[in-house]
Amino acid sequence: MVVAEALIRWILAAMPPHLACFNPSCGQRYPLSEIVYSCGACGSLLEVANSFADVDPETLRATWRMRRSSLEKVDVSGVWRYREMLPFASDPDCIVTLPEGNTPLFDAPGAASYAGLESLQFKHQGYNPTASFKDNGMTAGVTQAKILGMRRVACVSTGNTSASMAAYAAAAGMQAVIFLPAGNIAYGKLAQALEYGALTIQVEANFDQILALVRELAAEIGIYLLNSVNPFRIEGQKSIAIEMLEQRGWSVPDWIVLPGGNLGNISALGKALRELREARLIEDMPRVAVVQAEGSAPFFRHFVEGGNLRPVSAPETLATAIRIGDPVSWHKAAFEVGSADGIVESVSEQQIADAKAVIGRCGIGCEPASAATLAGIRKLVRAGTIRESADVAGILTGHLLKDPDYVYHYHSGQLETPSGYHVQPQFGNPPVTVPNDRTRIAELLDRAAVGPFP
Repeated sequence: MVVAEALIRWILAAMPPHLACFNPSCGQRYPLSEIVYSCGACGSLLEVANSFADVDPETLRATWRMRRSSLEKVDVSGVWRYREMLPFASDPDCIVTLPEGNTPLFDAPGAASYAGLESLQFKHQGYNPTASFKDNGMTAGVTQAKILGMRRVACVSTGNTSASMAAYAAAAGMQAVIFLPAGNIAYGKLAQALEYGALTIQVEANFDQILALVRELAAEIGIYLLNSVNPFRIEGQKSIAIEMLEQRGWSVPDWIVLPGGNLGNISALGKALRELREARLIEDMPRVAVVQAEGSAPFFRHFVEGGNLRPVSAPETLATAIRIGDPVSWHKAAFEVGSADGIVESVSEQQIADAKAVIGRCGIGCEPASAATLAGIRKLVRAGTIRESADVAGILTGHLLKDPDYVYHYHSGQLETPSGYHVQPQFGNPPVTVPNDRTRIAELLDRAAVGPFP
């Protein structure tokens, strides 16, 4: 097996990765050593260009299986176990890992029934070290920062990115600088950033305005930017698809469904699927569906109307992780959705909240943005877009405890949007107060006796 790994490294070294402009009509290239996030010629985002045409898929599969029993830190990671697919990091000593990945793939029959499907699986990224999918990308982004010799990293975040970057920067001995919209972050996420020692700056502006400002500042003061405009973040997030397909025995589902905010996740998913097919690890491509919240759905509107994406100036949703009005990765996302014969859908606050409660009753649990996945699946099944017998895998992006206030307010009937829409808890489960009376408690338990959730 050592010989096989050496052969894979030799093949990949013969076709070294580089940064390439995502605009096919441009073709500009940059070395990996250059700190650049967008093309200097046309302004488009960049991606890490890899070539996997000459690798042996069976050798890759065998190598990855072998590593599951290894105690080496890069093998324990559910990202770096697949490092042949991330060949930019050629020196294992530079890899910054907590470790991450190794997230479960759940069967969710209750959620399947709610959606109108015969079966449904959830790949739950909330089981990562900082409890969201951001860790898959952040390990790669911070690793590249270390390779480049950077000492400070920064991001603009509504929560999950900041928590992840703060943790990985701390692990790497770097200073983390976080910019966030004042008053628009769940405390479960802010607490993580503070605990990991990040310099946290609240700015009185929305996410998109702050990101534009920070992109200018980063170059001026020598900070490495780790938002999803960073192409190495996308490289790490590819591992979500790789690990999920390995867990499925390389059986490709009919559909993969995921929520959409800044659209880095669909960009990474699509790139992973294309590269896996190039490496002959899969033969078929699944269809993909991206689900946005109605109040923050510029990509959905672009999908329906065409033309250039029109930003939402004041995005609104209680699913704060996808409260993005001007997603920077929309060009990449549009390409990946088109390449996978995909679709974009939007769902209401009510649909997200109820779907979240249903996922919870499966014993799984997730943050609000993740629940857009199930809400979207249900809507697409009802529309006939996804057939009832389809093999569907959904991605849950964050843990239940990322936003506990949302959970309590839903179940107690107090969940309300800033514009005044009151969410009706169709699956509410409020706490019950009773006196210290044995008979009264027994009566309550008798009334509450019900069968299992369908």
